[in-house]
Amino acid sequence: MSLTDVIEATRAAASVDPKNVAVQFSVSHELVAGTATVVEVQARDHQFTVDEPGALGGTDKAANPVEYALASLGSCQVITYQFWAAKLGIPLDAVKVTVSGDLDLHGFFGFDEAVRPGFTGVQVRVELSGPADPAKYEELKQQVDEHCPVLDLFRNPTPTSTTLA
Repeated sequence: MSLTDVIEATRAAASVDPKNVAVQFSVSHELVAGTATVVEVQARDHQFTVDEPGALGGTDKAANPVEYALASLGSCQVITYQFWAAKLGIPLDAVKVTVSGDLDLHGFFGFDEAVRPGFTGVQVRVELSGPADPAKYEELKQQVDEHCPVLDLFRNPTPTSTTLA
């Protein structure tokens, strides 16, 4: 199924009932026995590992949570560029996204409570190639900036609750 087919099928489903396009994603995490930092994650039928580098007490068996956060943003950007290019009819030959994040470990370790534990800045570099006029790619960028779900998570507070079971 092409992206334009997905767009039209989703539009049709939404017109029948807006609840048809409300989705929920869920993942589960479990610390691997005998380790301090290795976590196995289950997302639908997919499993992946999360760890920390040795300098942060891990075994470096996998990327760490903040690297996965950056990977989520970059991946969502690539997908959203493809999606919106198809929706707008803008030809796009290639998309390359590089994401970097600045983190001050004073916040994570509690060395300075005035320092936030999360990213102090995130930089996204997007390289697009294709035959369209540069103005079309700027229009595409504007749509992606407005509609990328993971970019939205980075830019805006999201209501979050934690329950201790």
